[in-house]
Amino acid sequence: MHPSCQEAPSGRGASIPRGYAPEVPDWNPTALPSQAGRTVVVTGGTAGIGYAVAEQLAVAGARVLLAARSPEKSARAIASIRALAPNADIVHVPLDLASLSSIAAAAAAIRDAGPLSALVNNAGRVVASRRRQVTEDGIESTVGGNAIGHFALTAQVFPALQPGGRVVGVGSLATRIVRLDADDLLSERRYRPFRAYAFSKHAVHAFAFELDRRLRAAGDSRASLLAHPGYAVDELSERRPGITDSRSPWSRVAGVLSAPFAQGKDRGAWPVVRAAIDPAAESGEFYGPAQLVRGLPVVQAPVLSSAAPAFGAQLWSLAERLTGIRFEV
Repeated sequence: MHPSCQEAPSGRGASIPRGYAPEVPDWNPTALPSQAGRTVVVTGGTAGIGYAVAEQLAVAGARVLLAARSPEKSARAIASIRALAPNADIVHVPLDLASLSSIAAAAAAIRDAGPLSALVNNAGRVVASRRRQVTEDGIESTVGGNAIGHFALTAQVFPALQPGGRVVGVGSLATRIVRLDADDLLSERRYRPFRAYAFSKHAVHAFAFELDRRLRAAGDSRASLLAHPGYAVDELSERRPGITDSRSPWSRVAGVLSAPFAQGKDRGAWPVVRAAIDPAAESGEFYGPAQLVRGLPVVQAPVLSSAAPAFGAQLWSLAERLTGIRFEV
C-alpha cells in the first residue's frame, strides 16, 4: 500500500483525518486529459457511478467497454453517452458477476478487445436481499457479486492489461460504519443486508490493496488503486433521461434535502476517474471526495482492517478457492 494511504490505528476503524479539504490544483475533473487511444473496461456502467465514469471517459476520447448484464440498459446508456459525444467508441460486453461462466465469457471478449489501459471494477449490488442468498456457484450473493466476481474477472482479464495499466476498485464509506468480521465474510453465522454489503466493500478494499502489494513485490509496472464516491445520489446528478430520472416526488425532495452533505453521481465518479487516468496517481492510492462525502477527488486513508495484509492474503486465498481460479501476479 502506498505510504500516503496509511493511517494510525483508531479502534473500530479509521478516523477522519483532520482538515479534510486539501486543495487539488493539479487535477481538474471537469477538464480531463485526452484519453484517445486508450481502452477502458467499466463494469456496471448502465447507471449510477458506473454510468458517470463511462460517460466521462468516453467524452474524453477513451474506447469504453461497458460490461453489464442488461442489453436494454446498456443500449440506453450508450445512446445517452453518444448524445453528448456522437463519435464515442463504446460497446456492450455481456457480464453477470454472479455467474462464473458469464465472467469467463466476458473476460474472453475483453481480452480479444485489448490491450487495456484500465479495468474499473464498479458494478455492485447496493441493496442486499432481505434474506441470505447465494449465486449460481454457491457464493453469498452480495460478497460474491461485488467482490469475488470482480476478483475472477480481474484474474482472467489481467493478461490483457498493458504495462502501466490500472485496476480500479470502487469502495464505500460503509467500511467505516460496519466493523469487519473476517471470519464471517460470507455471513454464514449471521446475515444482515447492510452488514453483507459492507463486508463486500471490505473485500473490495482488501483485494485492491493486496493486488497492489503483489504487483510491487513482483516489480510489475501495472497498478491497483481504489476509490469511493462519497455520498452520491441521482437526484443531485446532471440530468440524463432514462439514466438519472427520479423515481418519485419523494426521492426528488430527499435529494434536495441531502444537498448540504451529498453530491450527484456525476461528481461521485470523479475519484474513480482520477484513479483510472491521472498520470500522477500511484498504485495503492485510495481516492475519495475531499470532504469525505462530497468534493474534489483527493488521496484518503482506508479503514485499517480493509488494508491489513493479513486480511488481504486471506481474501485472496478465499477468492481463489471459491472461483477455482489461480491468480498469480
